Amino acid sequence: MAAQRWRVPGRFAILVRMVWDDARARAVLRTLFDAAVAAAEPRQVLASHLPPKPKGRCIVVGCGKSAAVMAAALEEAWPDVPLQGTVVTRYGHAVPTRRIEVIEASHPVPDTNSERGARRLLERVQGLGEDDLVLALISGGGSALCAAPAPGLALADKQSINRALLASGANIAEMNCLRKHLSAIKGGRLAAAARPARVVTLAISDVPGDDPAVIASGPTVPDPTTFADARSIVARYGITPSDAVAAWLQQASDETPKALPNTEFHLIATPMMSLTRVAQVAREQGLIPVVLGDALEGESREVAIVHAGIARSTRSHGQPVAPPAVILSGGETTVTLGGATAGRGGRNTEFLLSLAVALGGAAGIWAIAGDTDGLDGMDDIAGAIVAPDSLARARAQGLDPRALLATHDSHTLFDTLGDAIRTGPTLTNVNDVRAILIA
Repeated sequence: MAAQRWRVPGRFAILVRMVWDDARARAVLRTLFDAAVAAAEPRQVLASHLPPKPKGRCIVVGCGKSAAVMAAALEEAWPDVPLQGTVVTRYGHAVPTRRIEVIEASHPVPDTNSERGARRLLERVQGLGEDDLVLALISGGGSALCAAPAPGLALADKQSINRALLASGANIAEMNCLRKHLSAIKGGRLAAAARPARVVTLAISDVPGDDPAVIASGPTVPDPTTFADARSIVARYGITPSDAVAAWLQQASDETPKALPNTEFHLIATPMMSLTRVAQVAREQGLIPVVLGDALEGESREVAIVHAGIARSTRSHGQPVAPPAVILSGGETTVTLGGATAGRGGRNTEFLLSLAVALGGAAGIWAIAGDTDGLDGMDDIAGAIVAPDSLARARAQGLDPRALLATHDSHTLFDTLGDAIRTGPTLTNVNDVRAILIA
């Protein structure tokens, strides 16, 4: 990094003007992404949100990509409480625990372990009393990881619906509405099964707006959606359900709970908490942060075009802020596959490839986007970095960026360039983080 300095006449201050090169821009962007992940680390944030210790038993249940590390953090915080229970997490996301059982299952499409884990959680909360406490440790991914089909449905029915939803372009709230109405545990049913015990939920949000009813399909909170809502989602996205699912949705005989007394819900980490920390770190790096929001949704490639316009305006006109600056955003975009032959890639790499195409190699603009859980959709990378020369380097490798974008094959481009980011499972999840650095 080079710097130019001017002494201000009559003052002792020194004005430092950073000269951003490729190496520094990439390093700072990775620092920002890592800060977002660290701000949501369960071992750092869980203990301060724990309720008073119970008079009776303490039963721990949980589901999500962070469930196992949350359970380990709880054991560390309450070494003197006789904890017992079960949590379900994604394959490869387990950590050692001493008193709480950990089951690993599949994500984003449930498997037999997802069903076994869900049934185990329901068993854990049976036969409790008013002095007992159920601590529910909930994080993103719990919808697929805990899949107990509603009466008369099979796991295959839920697997088919999940695959259709993932390809449909439905947002997370719509997906989880349908999932809840095909489930024996989601949409408040786990908390209902625990009555009359007190239920306290500690949650890490991975959804736009931090709606408790959407995080992991809200197994411990009242559900405002209805069977009619679920049927409308099926119709809206042209999903063809199995005969059993269609009959269950039409019958609508077992609506989700709309009120759950003696329950509490606490967010211990959220997308905005992480973005706030990222903005602080950006200032420390000499950048002016602009936070567009933590709940951005829409098609990845279209959201990227809007971000590109803001970045260009910042670079050319100093609006909405003068550079050096960083545009920050969070949320969960979608990728609608439609009838196109799909390559490899997730919503973050598709965002970045679209951003690169929209920027067209504009000088002085770099970007990073990644999923804070370390896995961009079903891909093995968290995200990637875009640089001013990304398109030129891609073409030099014989790649056609526009063609790869059309076939949703963003992974191929970034992996070939060596710009993919691999973190492995981070054991937390506050959704996607995007940062565009404008020098």
